[in-house]
Amino acid sequence: MHIAIAGNIGSGKTTLTTMLAKHYGWIPRFEPVDINPYLEDYYKDIARWSFCLEVYFLKQRFRDLLEIRKSDRTVVQDRSIYEGVYVFTANNRDMGNLSDRDYETYMELFEIMTDVAQLPDLMIYLRASVPHLVKNIQKRGRAYEQTMQLEYLKNLNQRYEDFIFNKYKGKVLVVEADDNDFQHDPDKFARIIERVDSALELGTLPFTDNE
Repeated sequence: MHIAIAGNIGSGKTTLTTMLAKHYGWIPRFEPVDINPYLEDYYKDIARWSFCLEVYFLKQRFRDLLEIRKSDRTVVQDRSIYEGVYVFTANNRDMGNLSDRDYETYMELFEIMTDVAQLPDLMIYLRASVPHLVKNIQKRGRAYEQTMQLEYLKNLNQRYEDFIFNKYKGKVLVVEADDNDFQHDPDKFARIIERVDSALELGTLPFTDNE
């Protein structure tokens, strides 16, 4: 089984991935951000390095997807190939960092990959406001993230909303991340566990915190 954790930068994906893996005995798979050889160059010259960065991420995520499908154990993944494409790459294109030619080539490659891929059994979307994201980004202190513009995070949030509710065709559970300190509040984490159990059993979509 494949569980994916979706959400903007600083929403708590890695924390939730770690906690779910420990609770259920699932295998965690984290996004290898720090080893991307284009990342440092990308933040210095986004327009020059966007295509290289996005193709590298796509290659890594597709490899992860193939390995997850071969596994005989349940894997919980920190960010999926789908949001990488429909949120981050699409945002780079609209910001003028990817040419139409590069974007079309990228999307053709993605479509070929998804012809042989399967959607996750469940996607958990950590929905967070921009102030919540900023607080978490500042708290973890990654140097290359500290210069992110608020407008960039806002644009990503809007794309996440469109991706989750309009584009993604799989099963989704929506978890409101603001004022939800599941890392330190056992009751709030237990609520997430209850909803994950229900989502995997019932298959209704999307689940929200109001249900």
